[in-house]
Amino acid sequence: MKYTPHTPDEVREMLSSLGLNTIDDLFADIPEEVKLKRPLNLPSGMSELEVKKHLAKLASQNGSADKYLTFLGAGVYDHYVPSVVNHILLRSEFYTAYTPYQAEMSQGVLQSIFEYQTMICELTGLDITNASMYDGGSALAEAALMAVNQTRRDKILVLATIHPEYRSVVKTYTWGPGITVVEAPRKNGTVDLEKLEELIDDKTAAVLVQQPNFFGQLEPVEEISRLIHAKKGLLVAAVDPISLGILKPPAEYGADIAVGDGQALGNGLAFGGPHLGFFAARKDLARRMPGRLVGLTTDRQGNRGFVLTLQAREQHIRREKATSNICSNQALNALAATVYLATVGKKGLKEIALQSLQKAHYAFERLIGEGYEPLFTGPFFKEFVVKVKNEEEITQKLLKHHILAGPGISRFYPELAPALMIAVTEKRTREEIDTLVEVMGGDR
Repeated sequence: MKYTPHTPDEVREMLSSLGLNTIDDLFADIPEEVKLKRPLNLPSGMSELEVKKHLAKLASQNGSADKYLTFLGAGVYDHYVPSVVNHILLRSEFYTAYTPYQAEMSQGVLQSIFEYQTMICELTGLDITNASMYDGGSALAEAALMAVNQTRRDKILVLATIHPEYRSVVKTYTWGPGITVVEAPRKNGTVDLEKLEELIDDKTAAVLVQQPNFFGQLEPVEEISRLIHAKKGLLVAAVDPISLGILKPPAEYGADIAVGDGQALGNGLAFGGPHLGFFAARKDLARRMPGRLVGLTTDRQGNRGFVLTLQAREQHIRREKATSNICSNQALNALAATVYLATVGKKGLKEIALQSLQKAHYAFERLIGEGYEPLFTGPFFKEFVVKVKNEEEITQKLLKHHILAGPGISRFYPELAPALMIAVTEKRTREEIDTLVEVMGGDR
């Protein structure tokens, strides 16, 4: 049955009011030679019941994280999302595809953002946090711009061990302003400190480091901090928020700005997005912070209230004075991170980090025991890379057993191929890890 909201009599009445006889008369201005003179090549209509069955059949052809054992890494991780996160997210007060601008913001939304900012400050150890960025890559790029504006220098040092896609975003953001981006080479799985020291000079605004880095290895961040601060530049650290359950917060090793991707904090796997980027900094950098900050205040009656305190963007101030043209935050994803962190708490986050660490190292030891060679031998958190004979063959072999691992390293570092990245979160059981090893073990 066609769904036509108007009856034939209503259609005739509307056409009559327009002085027309048929619906085709509405398109009289279109030349006849360009009109389609045959029916569209579409199947016949279906009932609602038939459409539901058809779509369910199509959907069943998709894979999902629920149907596969996931050991995928490189920036998107299969951490557990407590049910309460989506339960609160789907409340009508919060659930909107549109960013909540000031005029539309309720005290509840403002408070949720304030709580988010507070938690990110506690995680990173830094003084202020904005109301979220698009993702980890854009947050890192904005941090680079902020460092350039703060130091009035025009050179950024990016470690070659940072996620290649993050580095690409940084280069895109800095291309327009003419900022020089130099990659500091790696030595094995981490930065080459001697080369880094040679590259840092009086024009260096900041060193950008990822901790743990793209390979899962832990960088010598305290030494990097000492080197850049000796030249009065800034240290920008892109961190895995889950790792902060057991690793030092960036402020403790001298990071001036800390950024990262919040997908691991209560946001599920979803074809690469949407994510959220978090951005924290020292208090004296507040006026150069991109995006906006929500603050806590009291009204004239002494009641507690939340307000948008600072938003130095082009929409609110003179364009040339704007810190950034970023226009939307990821409020709903930031809310998921807030609910997640409030749910798991400090002890829970530490437990998640510990389990991820221990299970990753168990998987690593099992694979080494089967004859695999590690690509790098430094300390790592929840992710590591092993050499394989053929990336595509081992990936397909795992896929046949409903196991997802990777990506292959050749996509980003061809000179290190063939090798496979493996990430292990708290969700994986010992039996699941043993299954991974059993399947991969047949490769050698």
